[in-house]
Amino acid sequence: MEATGKLAVRVYASHAQIPVEGATVVVTAPGEGGRRRLLSVRATDRSGMIPTLSIGTPEPGESTSPHQEGPAPFAVCDVWVEHPAYAMLQVEGVQIFPGVETVQTVELLPLARGQSSLQQRDVREITPQNL
Repeated sequence: MEATGKLAVRVYASHAQIPVEGATVVVTAPGEGGRRRLLSVRATDRSGMIPTLSIGTPEPGESTSPHQEGPAPFAVCDVWVEHPAYAMLQVEGVQIFPGVETVQTVELLPLARGQSSLQQRDVREITPQNL
């Protein structure tokens, strides 16, 4: 039986954490044969949030040894965020634990006049925790 964890994504701009409304948030997970599996495509609301997603995770009892010696105690997904006025950002390796809500914050950087969000892309990788 598969457990579930939750993922909430909050998108904002600047150090003042101004919510970004209308950003496209794409969540994917590793799939078969090196392909990606689409979990969700949502747009942020006025608060810069998407509805919380439920994501399948390993059962807590399936990971009783350190990550290097056995299965990881969490599921992994990637989060892509795009808005026409901001540089696109991809966060790789977001960890989803069973029974826990993970909140992934995403700070978008404004684009200069004439730039496209697809031309300016940033990738951030979250390395697995050594549990």
